[in-house]
Amino acid sequence: METTFVLVHSPSVGPSTWAPVAESLGRRGRAAVVPDLTGVSAGGAPYWPRVVAAVRAAVPSDGPLVLVAHSNAGFFVPVIKEGLGDRVVACVFADAHVPPSQGLVRTAEEGFLPFLRGLAGPDGVLPRWTDWWDEEDIVAMLPDPAQRVLVTGEQPRLPLDYYTQPVPVPAGWDAVRCSCLWFGPPYEEVARDAAGRGWPVTRLPGLHLHQVIDPEGVTDALLKLSRKS
Repeated sequence: METTFVLVHSPSVGPSTWAPVAESLGRRGRAAVVPDLTGVSAGGAPYWPRVVAAVRAAVPSDGPLVLVAHSNAGFFVPVIKEGLGDRVVACVFADAHVPPSQGLVRTAEEGFLPFLRGLAGPDGVLPRWTDWWDEEDIVAMLPDPAQRVLVTGEQPRLPLDYYTQPVPVPAGWDAVRCSCLWFGPPYEEVARDAAGRGWPVTRLPGLHLHQVIDPEGVTDALLKLSRKS
């Protein structure tokens, strides 16, 4: 039965960050879906059940699944996997945070929260993710103007508590094949953690949205990392 790649974007951005890789997989005869998580903050906390629901709504009704998460979407992989059950055969963390083996996790580290609090407006809502950084940093990540307009335009404005609400980490989520693809700093620490867990680790040098810039190279890496052998 055909395996479907489930490309999970960070809720800080939008599905166009995975669209080029989904198209690349399609050209190679591989099934891929990109769930739209841009609405998960509607209605207030907790947010993670909406992430799970959005992914479940996007996947086909049967067949094996490979979860591929980018950035802070990595923190949701355990609850997504639990929501999809035994259909998940592999998890790939692509320049993504890796959750612990079990317990609770938040989508922002404690040391990053002062920066986020400084960005939040009086209503507790943050600017769009690309507005957190200098323009030259965004142009470096998204050099194509049309892509930059697309990625920037679809971003949600998330509430600060999206980054502070705990996300459960069910024990045993990492019993399937897990692997790590990283592009550059600061994800070298994640890569070291993944290697320490005995996971396959691959680097494609680039910036945080490298999957938009080099979808073919990222597709090659995903196909390799998701194999059982």
